[in-house]
Amino acid sequence: MKEKVYLYDTTLRDGTQGEGVSLSVEDKVKIAVKLDQFGIDFIEGGWPGSNPKDMAFFERMREIPLKHAVVTAFGSTCRPNVAAEEDDNLRALLESGVKAAAIFGKSWDLHVTDALKTTLDENLRMVADSVAFLKSRGLTVLFLAEHFFDGYKHNPVYALRVLEAAEEAGADWIVLCDTNGGSLPHEIFDTVRTVKASVQTPLGIHPHNDGELAVANALAAVQAGAQQVQGTINGIGERCGNVNLVSVIPNLQLKLGYDCVAPEQLKQLTKLSRFVAEIANMAMPNNQPFVGNSAFAHKGGIHVSAVLKDPKTYEHIDPELIGNKRRVLVSELAGQSNLLAKAEELEIDVALDRQEAREIVKRIKEREFQGYQYEGAEASLTLMLLEAAGKLRQLFTLDSFKILMEKTADQSISSEAMVKLHVNGQVVHTAAEGNGPVNALDNALRKALETHFPCLAEMYLTDYKVRVLDESGATAAKVRVLIESARDGEKWSTVGVSTNVIEASWEALADSIRYLLWKEGCEEAERPEQTEARVGIVNH
Repeated sequence: MKEKVYLYDTTLRDGTQGEGVSLSVEDKVKIAVKLDQFGIDFIEGGWPGSNPKDMAFFERMREIPLKHAVVTAFGSTCRPNVAAEEDDNLRALLESGVKAAAIFGKSWDLHVTDALKTTLDENLRMVADSVAFLKSRGLTVLFLAEHFFDGYKHNPVYALRVLEAAEEAGADWIVLCDTNGGSLPHEIFDTVRTVKASVQTPLGIHPHNDGELAVANALAAVQAGAQQVQGTINGIGERCGNVNLVSVIPNLQLKLGYDCVAPEQLKQLTKLSRFVAEIANMAMPNNQPFVGNSAFAHKGGIHVSAVLKDPKTYEHIDPELIGNKRRVLVSELAGQSNLLAKAEELEIDVALDRQEAREIVKRIKEREFQGYQYEGAEASLTLMLLEAAGKLRQLFTLDSFKILMEKTADQSISSEAMVKLHVNGQVVHTAAEGNGPVNALDNALRKALETHFPCLAEMYLTDYKVRVLDESGATAAKVRVLIESARDGEKWSTVGVSTNVIEASWEALADSIRYLLWKEGCEEAERPEQTEARVGIVNH
């Protein structure tokens, strides 16, 4: 039977101490429900004695039955020279209505004497009385030994006495905190192993990532005997963050053989990571291990060829085990294997013989030399593959567009775009305003097409990026425009390149609409009498 490692999530408390992270009560409730569904054992909801929002969260959670997780409140030991039963902080923990409480106490003598301004013996009294008080009220108590590893280095005898005081008072867990995040894995391993021989209470580890070693430190602690890991989803937290549970969990379960969550729950790891990032309004790094969009992306032709034969050649785990997926990138480094694999990944049923594949690869390399980039614009790549296979019907073409901009004396700026299209044999001429030239052009284009294709009313632009490709060209430099669009939760990206930013934007905008129409089944194989020309700009 696999050894169980308990997961303690502090995204809702320690995570919100990260710069730029702010969660409403409802945000915290939504995340808590997802954490419970995933199989997290303890969910730390906040510090009820510190602010009204955290207390409101605990009140909301009384109405929401969880299937597995134990909602936990965070606090500190009683204050110096104050009895535990008279301490407002500890009383707030009881008032929160939780069944478990995590309280931190000083284990580094420097903090006791210089920060708390009290004696070492009084600190031991504070720890013991606080744990005993909460235990007497029926709570599961986790004692967090703050700054333990620094304290152990400075005064190991006293650091262990703090743990013994918590244990003798009845603590259910003793959690060793690398609060400054500066310890090394071998130091963590040796210290945890020593503590394990000194106390009988189950141990946890709470590492921070200031040395970018939090995941390694958590694994070392578990291998040395810790049975609980405290961290956050995506590693958010103060300074450089807490340990990233998204990386810890698959390493423990898939690499080291520990039991953290059920296999079917582990498959939800990628969704959980992205859900929390979305709620916290944070952009996930593409290269985030395990769950990032690029974690299992293959670009080099030799790599792709090998992966298609045996994924183990370039993948350390099966991405499906954690809910991610393999991606094949098509770029100037691509070979035929990339292209054919990409067609299969995108579920494009095209019968490309080797000569056709070579021609498309050649075209992609030429276009990337011009500045196009298809790694981040898979919708444009999809359209290129469909065109090459003769499976794309032109539903609209551009006759012309004009853009007017006006700046008035009161400094206000307005933009208006006029677009003339050929749509299903008809000429459509329309205009629209926007808060900028690209927004106006987007509004006019969709206004012209929505009558024919109502689904466009539900599509919206979510991101717009411009990159200068030749800095030496100054204002005449070629630019690349990447546009991200969305509808019903699905997102797709398109690309345009030109020395004119409006023209590059038009190309990306047109591709974004053509892609949605293809997804909706509007785009079909072209009839012989139809032009093979793509949407382009006609000079007038």
